[in-house]
Amino acid sequence: MATNRATQEHGQTPISRRAVFTFSGSHFLNDLVTTGMVPALVVLYKQAFSLNYTQSTLIVLMSYLTSSASQPLFGIFADRKPRVWLLTAGVFCSIMGLALTGLAPSLPWLLLFISISGLGSGAFHPEASRGTHLASGSKKGLAQAIFQVGGNSGQAFGPLMVPLVLSRTGIHGLLWLIPVGLLSLPLTGQILPWMRKKLSDSQKTSKQVRTESNNISGALLLSLVIIFRSWCQIGVVVFLPFYLHNLTIEQSETLSFVFVGAGALGTFLGGLWSDKIGMKRLLVFSMLVATPFALLFPHVHGVFSVIDLLLFGFSVLSSFSVSVVYMQRMLPQNIGLASGLSIGFNVGAGGIGSVFMGSISDAFGVAAVFTILSLLPLLGSVMALFLPNDQAKTV
Repeated sequence: MATNRATQEHGQTPISRRAVFTFSGSHFLNDLVTTGMVPALVVLYKQAFSLNYTQSTLIVLMSYLTSSASQPLFGIFADRKPRVWLLTAGVFCSIMGLALTGLAPSLPWLLLFISISGLGSGAFHPEASRGTHLASGSKKGLAQAIFQVGGNSGQAFGPLMVPLVLSRTGIHGLLWLIPVGLLSLPLTGQILPWMRKKLSDSQKTSKQVRTESNNISGALLLSLVIIFRSWCQIGVVVFLPFYLHNLTIEQSETLSFVFVGAGALGTFLGGLWSDKIGMKRLLVFSMLVATPFALLFPHVHGVFSVIDLLLFGFSVLSSFSVSVVYMQRMLPQNIGLASGLSIGFNVGAGGIGSVFMGSISDAFGVAAVFTILSLLPLLGSVMALFLPNDQAKTV
């Protein structure tokens, strides 16, 4: 208590660790089954339903489109009238939707269940990110880094579920996610009373304090940077098993874990570093540093490919949590919309990119996709140079 009083006396508000770690844990579960498992399951879905590359990536498109298109909408509604129960309902639907794909009799049914999962993820992210914003106190970068590490860890462990479990059971093994969905209810439900109280206190304060104006042009430019990063990330995860066709599913998914797992570590450290060097600088340098590793990957083999993927994932994803806080800085009057854009709509654009790259694979081969992927971090770094200064006061 003495520490909290001293902190508040110096104009700082302490972070609510229980809330932040609850949001991070629920983020882990949500992204484990959506952005983690769905891309990794493309190989099994392709075999089970006899799909071509374009049809296979349509699965990723539906997952990402339903979550990405809905997140800004959920964010707008949350800005007008917060609905904290969407935190619980969203995680539950995202898990149960994917679980039901284990019973899908055809591709249309598969896409329907995938869409339910995507909509659940779309409902979850704006409320969870808003809750993290409220729980962060004066540690915006740290709190958002912890929250995003939960999601990125889920993305990293998601691909491992395929070789460890589903490669033996097939897609019917996804039904084991049903108990996980039920367990998510008490995990997220226990934090809802805290969220309601914090939202009420925040709304009273916002009426007394005049907020900064939105920077629309800055938000649009940041969106483009995030889209390039998203295309790069999802492209590696989806097409790595097809590119390294001489490897087993277990080996290729392990490499995906290395890539995204290193990105989870980069996400956490990037959030800490941004407090020292600034968000714009971190965005520029992280994607610039990722470029040589992207260019090098198609030309290395064995242990060197593992090392390269580790450094590639660490660098390109180290700006993940930073971009969320940066977007909230651009849109201080619409925190829910900012969260929906940075986490949902722009990240979900990777689904559109995956279908585009799937068509390229059908026409020119998978190797052509990795040539394109190697240029995306460089393009993102150049565009980040033109972002507004981020030395303003923290939102």
